[in-house]
Amino acid sequence: MIRIVTRAQLARLEDAARTASEQARQTNAAANEAFSRHVRELWNVTDRAERAEATTTEVGVLLSGALAELSDAQQELLRKDIELRRLREELSRGPVEGETVTVLMHHGEPHAVYASREAAHADTTTHGYPADHVWTPCDERPAAAFTWRCEAFTYNPASRGFHRANRSVPRELGGAA
Repeated sequence: MIRIVTRAQLARLEDAARTASEQARQTNAAANEAFSRHVRELWNVTDRAERAEATTTEVGVLLSGALAELSDAQQELLRKDIELRRLREELSRGPVEGETVTVLMHHGEPHAVYASREAAHADTTTHGYPADHVWTPCDERPAAAFTWRCEAFTYNPASRGFHRANRSVPRELGGAA
């Protein structure tokens, strides 16, 4: 079969080919632009995801530290609650005959009251007194002559109060009437 092609048909075919080629170029450019947008968007999403992951890790570390601190605080609170209950029970029962408390005196003035002499001695270390100080019984000098002095007081139910446990023996006054 023989086909006759005229110049006009050839011109139309060339024009259609140029139009198709231009459309293909524009479509290719649009596809490249869309691909570039998608790559940039993917890059941004990946960056945000990596930052979110790093933040999540950091928050996880902070949270685990906070949980450890919370656990320690709860343990301490429980210990203090137990001690508070014990002290309330002790307070509600009141003093018992013969019970002794120790008064820590500073230059003869009462400073604090303690359940034991050891607790009073330990408190003087918080005020600058040496921890390894050897405590000796006080002589007959007045309490004001000592920087720190511990006095024991014993509960007497008859008088409903505490009285000095170590009462000094009165000295004979030579020749006084």
